[in-house]
Amino acid sequence: MTVAIVLSSTLLALVLAIALVLPSITSPTVPFGVRVPPQHADDPTVVGQTRIYRWRVLLSGIATAGVGVVIYAVTGETLLLPLSVLVLDGVWWGCFFLANHEIRAAKAAGGWYKDLHQGIAVDTGLRTDPPRFPWLWLAPALIITAATVVIGVISYPSMPEMLAVHYGANGAPHRLAAKSVGTAFSLVFVQIGVTALLVGIAAAIFRSRPDLDPAHPVGSARWYRQYMSLGAKALLGLVAMIDLGMLGSSLLMWTGTVTPWAPLVVVLPILAAVVVVVVILARNNRERDDAEEDTGLIHRDDDKHWRGGLFYINREDHALMVPRRFGLGWTLNFGNPRAAMLLAGVAAMIGLLITLRFGG
Repeated sequence: MTVAIVLSSTLLALVLAIALVLPSITSPTVPFGVRVPPQHADDPTVVGQTRIYRWRVLLSGIATAGVGVVIYAVTGETLLLPLSVLVLDGVWWGCFFLANHEIRAAKAAGGWYKDLHQGIAVDTGLRTDPPRFPWLWLAPALIITAATVVIGVISYPSMPEMLAVHYGANGAPHRLAAKSVGTAFSLVFVQIGVTALLVGIAAAIFRSRPDLDPAHPVGSARWYRQYMSLGAKALLGLVAMIDLGMLGSSLLMWTGTVTPWAPLVVVLPILAAVVVVVVILARNNRERDDAEEDTGLIHRDDDKHWRGGLFYINREDHALMVPRRFGLGWTLNFGNPRAAMLLAGVAAMIGLLITLRFGG
């Protein structure tokens, strides 16, 4: 019970901190997903909406935590605690969309792009001389997965006849299943599936379309190459921690261990990795000024391809992934048919894993 409270509180605090910090680490020319000229980055509407957004998020976080505590005190049900994180996440994006709407309205009313020279910068070297994929960073995940398989094979004869396939917040098993290869190695399948998925995403990052600054194309291209490599390495590091959590959970299942700290075995490595990834990407999320001469061009106004500043839909763009406008990392081009195929594949894999994990 204490573990569930600690984990839920930690997740709530992490989501709240990310929501409050994101406006500061996002490029000033895309506040809340709206493309604006550099001279309007500090427009009173942008500054005001940033302040209002933070107050809304902060008060929502406090209210969500308070409601979660009250509900838990009345019901005593720890399952409701993680729901407060989902509620805060939904409220957070609601606050984002409100700010996005107000800035877009001010931009249209003020004609911020009138008589400005718009341009596009392209790094053709990403196709002719792409950066090398950091395969070495995949080694920890493969080693952990291989170790899980070896330990499972060795331990299989001595495993209990009934295996705990699901643990509650108090560390006690909630569901038992008869020992079989499918049951005992269900989390190994999770490791393999998650590793394959995230490695595929990391590879797609290396083929993503960069959003280069036409005012400083050389420095922008140099920064993007470094950021792209850093993002792939961070993702592969996260894969390793997820696999480590699955190894810990497998050991609990194979040995029949019952402990109130069981949730930490799975969640703690993953949570720590997420924090590290967020910090690393946040520190490098913006292009650094390298004193390159300004070309006089600005980003083209391409808001029509961004629904609400979050979802990129452009059927004429063949890129599968593009940099996010608000937040960290990359997002799918939902106008690309391959995006639908990827999402369908992910859904199918999740369904298969759930069947393997919880099926009869």
